[in-house]
Amino acid sequence: MIRLVRADELARLREIEVAAGRAFATIDMAAIADDDPPSIDHLEQYRQDGRAWVHTDRDDVPLAYLIAEVVDAGAHIEQVSVDPVAAGRGLGRALIDHLAGWAADRGLARLTLTTFTDVPWNGPYYERLGFRRLTDDELTEGLRRIRAAEAAHGLDAWPRCAMARELVSTPEPQSTTSNSTPPSTAPLA
Repeated sequence: MIRLVRADELARLREIEVAAGRAFATIDMAAIADDDPPSIDHLEQYRQDGRAWVHTDRDDVPLAYLIAEVVDAGAHIEQVSVDPVAAGRGLGRALIDHLAGWAADRGLARLTLTTFTDVPWNGPYYERLGFRRLTDDELTEGLRRIRAAEAAHGLDAWPRCAMARELVSTPEPQSTTSNSTPPSTAPLA
């Protein structure tokens, strides 16, 4: 089940982040594995703004989470993490698809994110979900600011990129009546 995060679950989100981050130590990215998870205050801001979701188990315990912000007419995935005990079940994908629906309901044109290009569960994974790498010329002002902040934090020690997935708008339903037959005289089926 996907739902908004509750205030009493913010510590659990931090636990998920730490557990998910451990995988980076296995690919010589210990600095990422050792990085502190988002603070409770940081997560609380997303929760208060209605931009933090969890995917829960049958007992309503969060197994994965996603936080997002609106950046330049797009829904930007700030973080999506899955507890390793639930890896491979499609929870991250489901959260991203949920965000796509949320974004489309608000008239946003796309999803964006920044990620490591060569980490199998990052860049290649997002490409399988329909994201494409953005060139430097395609970066919006907001994405440029995000990338600059990441570089200042040391994340550019490994190859990174910004990615986007365009959202498809739903066409308006078309009338089932013919223009040549007024609706009041259309035959009944």
